Amino acid sequence: MFAFIQNIFSIPELRRRILFTLGMLAVYRVGCHVPTPGIDASVLAKFFEGTQGTLLGLVSAFTGGALKRMTVFALGIMPYISASIILQLLTVVFEPVERLAKEGEQGRKTITKWTRYGTIILSVIQGSGIAIGLQTMTGPAGEPVVPNPGTGFILLTVITLTAGTAFIMWLGEQITERGIGNGISLIIFAGIVANMPSALVNSVRLMKTGEITLFISLLILIIMALAVWAIIYMERAQRRIPIHYAKRVVGMRNVGGQTSHLPLKINMSGVIPPIFASSIIMFPATVANLVDVPWVQKIASMMTPSHWLYNLFYVAFIIFFCYFYTAVTFNPVDVADNIKKQGGFVPGIRPGSATAEYIDTVLGRITFAGAIYVSAVCVLPTLLISNLNVPFYFGGTSLLIIVGVGMDTASQIESHLISRSYEGFMKGVSLKGRRG
Repeated sequence: MFAFIQNIFSIPELRRRILFTLGMLAVYRVGCHVPTPGIDASVLAKFFEGTQGTLLGLVSAFTGGALKRMTVFALGIMPYISASIILQLLTVVFEPVERLAKEGEQGRKTITKWTRYGTIILSVIQGSGIAIGLQTMTGPAGEPVVPNPGTGFILLTVITLTAGTAFIMWLGEQITERGIGNGISLIIFAGIVANMPSALVNSVRLMKTGEITLFISLLILIIMALAVWAIIYMERAQRRIPIHYAKRVVGMRNVGGQTSHLPLKINMSGVIPPIFASSIIMFPATVANLVDVPWVQKIASMMTPSHWLYNLFYVAFIIFFCYFYTAVTFNPVDVADNIKKQGGFVPGIRPGSATAEYIDTVLGRITFAGAIYVSAVCVLPTLLISNLNVPFYFGGTSLLIIVGVGMDTASQIESHLISRSYEGFMKGVSLKGRRG
């Protein structure tokens, strides 16, 4: 382990990228403790004591506790994710955006710019709803969360929360460009991991006081260990389609005659579906929690992670986004055309459109299996933990994000090690044509 860390930090560029990423995440964590002006933090903390295991508790977990403390980063990165969802949907149904997506680097820059504008608009809308809702919230004794409500407080809160989300968006883009890993995913990862120490300490305290038994604690650990094993196994699982290449004469040589395969991951969309599904459910449900109307409150009580209606919508959105994201990122027609141009074919399948249909059929089947796996990981542990009355939220969605982002980041570090330290990996290996 120490040798591996030493190899990582022995490469100047990789060391710089890792330290830059850690520095940006540290800035994010500091911002999660900078309070929004005009709010009584003690009263707000009492209000959030009853939200553990509810949707507000889940939102607070994704923001690293920033929402519970109502800091400048209270909105988190969810407005950016929602804007990305809207732009990706428009890519499929709106032709001008679809043309932009096919224009290469310049088109992607335009879509990124539109995503930033959409993030600001959604942040203003969500910030306004939170600011209005805060003025109606009270503590257990009826004390107001906002001592001096009014238009000034609403404007100040909206500007503060919107600026905080814009800064997080900038941090994520900087990490992606100059650091290691996907910046947005790492920010969500950091927010979830930040809640783990307090959750573990709270669990130990409850075990000492006898509120939860040792058997239940061991059962939860076993469930989490099995979930981690299932995530690692399924994230590495592939369906390999055999590809044969016919022999061709190129100049004076015979080229081809080889057998390869087309690897299709079972879960090609990664952690995107649960993140997208959570962001869609969070937006209306969070607003409903802040509106003091009886029928709205009834709906808000149903949209909690332990309620069957929430889980029904959650699973439906996960399955939809598994298919949607796979369709956006993988085009069977283009893959079939590339195989045909290289003189390859799938045994028993005609090249061209028949190959594209075959790949699409296989992809649809394994995507369904991947969607069921993601849904099970995200929903089943949450239901079991809620039925066991665990006083903190750490369900399957969090585990999937932690393991998935961790594996993706480790993979990028490994790629840098291979590309920058090739000679180090090849010590003691004799290659044909290599001179000592």
